Amino acid sequence: MSKTRSILNILTVMMFIFAVTSLAQAQATRTWVSGVGDDANPCSRTAPCKTFAGAISKTADGGEIDCIDPGGFGTVTITKSITIDGAGTLGSILAAGTNGVNVNDSGSGAPQTKIVRLRNLSINGAGTGVNGVNITSARAVYIEGCVISGFKSGNATTSDGIEINFTAGSGTFNVSVKDTIIENNSGDGIRQNTTVGTLNCFYDNVVLAGNAKGLEALGGTGNISRSVVDNNSSDGILVNNGAVVNSSTNQVTSNGNGFNAVAGTIRLSDNNIYRNLSNAFAGGGTYVTFGNNHVAGNTGNEALPGATAPK
Repeated sequence: MSKTRSILNILTVMMFIFAVTSLAQAQATRTWVSGVGDDANPCSRTAPCKTFAGAISKTADGGEIDCIDPGGFGTVTITKSITIDGAGTLGSILAAGTNGVNVNDSGSGAPQTKIVRLRNLSINGAGTGVNGVNITSARAVYIEGCVISGFKSGNATTSDGIEINFTAGSGTFNVSVKDTIIENNSGDGIRQNTTVGTLNCFYDNVVLAGNAKGLEALGGTGNISRSVVDNNSSDGILVNNGAVVNSSTNQVTSNGNGFNAVAGTIRLSDNNIYRNLSNAFAGGGTYVTFGNNHVAGNTGNEALPGATAPK
């Protein structure tokens, strides 16, 4: 009896160790994807997964997915705090007919708390994608060193490079986009909006080119600096619905309108505003200028309408 009990105890311990080991493998802090991987793998360095969607379920909250070699790693929905990084190789997402990356922690059990980082990724809509990065629920999202292009799903002007639209929760939400190119989308390069809480967005060293609008702010505050806003068919930067954009040290060129304050506030400091095809400045909203902008070669309205100086 004692021997049998000992054997049972050993088996129980072994089963527990196996279960813990399996759980650890399923929820690793760092996982890997490869162009020749397999989603049946544990996503380890020596046995990588094939897609971001396959790896994310095996990555712990707060963990990171990295790319071993070049590949197209598929679209992904993010519901946890995570970093996806393609540094050192080509980490790409082909999103024909759908969103490239969905960020939505609303069903996670801890909504509006997750922090997401997307780094060094190429996100391509292939001419039929809906949105490159679609953000609906999170605490903070950081997009760095990415290229987002080709989102033209056929739904007129609503296929955006980055769509920010918080509709639930409270508190302050943050979105940061840095060192990123967003081009050739049928909607906006970036569209930011919120119907809840406080939205703060930071855009630094971005290129918004060849879209319908470069940046469209429909809610919250957008801070854009050291960026190129070029060749957008409608507006370079537009505000509406009481949103605010602070624009500093940007090149705003060859758009329909350079700036369009429909119903909101645009603050301007040290921008170069050249060769916009309709107006340098449009709209009946509020302009605030620091008086150090450079305006030349625009087709019309090179004077700031009703502009006020900062106090």
